[in-house]
Amino acid sequence: MTDKKPQRFGRSAEPTLGAKRPVNKHSPKNPDRKPGHKPDSNARTADQKSPSKPAANRDGQSRSNGHRNKGGGNNGGGNRGGGKAKAGLLSRYLALTILESVLRDQTSLDTAIPEALADERFVDLAPRDKAFARLLAMTVLRHHASLLAVVGTYLAKPLAANAERIRIILMAGAAELILLKIAPHATISTTVELTRLSAKTLHFDKLANAILRRVSETGTKVFEETATAADNFPDWMIAGWREAYGPEVTDRIATACLQEAALDLTVKDSPLEWATRLEAIALPTGSLRRAAGGRIEDLEGYNEGGWWVQDTAASLPVQLLGAKPGSKMLDLCAAPGGKTAQLCAAGADVTAVDVSVTRMDRLRENLDRLEVDAITIAADAATWRSTELFDGVLIDAPCSSTGTIRRHPDIMHLKRPGDLERLGDIQLRLLKNAATLVEVGGTIVYCTCSLERVECEERIEQFLADPGAERLQFERVPIEATEVGGQADWITEAGDLRTFPFHLPAENPALAGIDGFYAARLKRLA
Repeated sequence: MTDKKPQRFGRSAEPTLGAKRPVNKHSPKNPDRKPGHKPDSNARTADQKSPSKPAANRDGQSRSNGHRNKGGGNNGGGNRGGGKAKAGLLSRYLALTILESVLRDQTSLDTAIPEALADERFVDLAPRDKAFARLLAMTVLRHHASLLAVVGTYLAKPLAANAERIRIILMAGAAELILLKIAPHATISTTVELTRLSAKTLHFDKLANAILRRVSETGTKVFEETATAADNFPDWMIAGWREAYGPEVTDRIATACLQEAALDLTVKDSPLEWATRLEAIALPTGSLRRAAGGRIEDLEGYNEGGWWVQDTAASLPVQLLGAKPGSKMLDLCAAPGGKTAQLCAAGADVTAVDVSVTRMDRLRENLDRLEVDAITIAADAATWRSTELFDGVLIDAPCSSTGTIRRHPDIMHLKRPGDLERLGDIQLRLLKNAATLVEVGGTIVYCTCSLERVECEERIEQFLADPGAERLQFERVPIEATEVGGQADWITEAGDLRTFPFHLPAENPALAGIDGFYAARLKRLA
């Protein structure tokens, strides 16, 4: 695909949430060793009064309780030649690396996972081992507080505030035993071995062994009797949902957010044919759904551009815009391009704008694969100007993304109340700029993947009270249930779209749920 009018307006203004730190294996600030290698004996922590470091034999292999650790072949081992570590240990070390990046360094999963996978220690891991590491990390992020509470019941005294690594290791071990149902002997032995890879946690190996043995015996019962879904969310988030929707709906939101999301696909055409080819179910919204798992690129139709990944809730705003062949459509904040592709597939002449050059490059790659065409422009969508007006403008506004926690559990750990105010200014500026870009009689659809009313209903009311430029007038155009798969409970009293994560229930939990989404439709009157 070639841009009709490719333009560049400076570098990306997208914030960098975390940068990969260089690893210096000789630095005491980076005391990790490669799995299977003996740690530097001089890199022990200062409070290590009673060393529990396993004895080392002449080949550099560690021993615990008088038994030599076995290893060799593809499973690796701790021999002097530095053979490959066991895949099980490496996959858990990968999960630990991702979790530390999110929980300690406040890095988004979208950054943490690719950076970890690029590390030379993990590049040779089999796809299934990488998938397990990702699943383990996501499980800990979802159930962080509940797992920590379970571990805490078996500790004689709380861990020190700066003992973040062992805390994460214990939570991960508990997650394996309680939620992923991994065999206790595999979880415990590998987790203990994981503690021995760093001087920060070397002296915790016996503690990890004892705690996880107790978790394996009674941890599931403790978890079931004490854990609630809401415990895992920030207080400000739960309080806001309770105020907006009440305690019952809030509990349902929290419970649904902790479930792994299904894989939803939007197809260019022939959804029933693609449902058969992909062994997927057809949703009332027009999307296709499969249980999550496996490589997206391996599914039939990926290379031929027959479909793209997009939660069914995210596909609805374009359907509300009324795009048709020849209509002029503007997609603001367009990357990574799912909604742009929908507009193109409807036959519209599409202009896509996004501030991030990097994300726009990704959008172009996606459109190339799908064999659709759009004008793509890297610019600030809140200030971009055009000499022509559009029949419809779609604003997929930056937001707290709390409706997507099923897919992005890092949101629970990274977002702060102050983000709502900061993003609110951007949202209003986007609306006011869009108002100057739409024809009289044209339509604006404003949407977010947020559950926060301040980013949704309240933002629309604020705009309608003051659309910005003089003499501009807008009115709300109510959305009908027939436009969203007949789901009347998705329509608010004001006529806006509001989906909750517990919507679209299914007998199979792996096929249930939907992202929390909001959309309002506005018509320019003058």
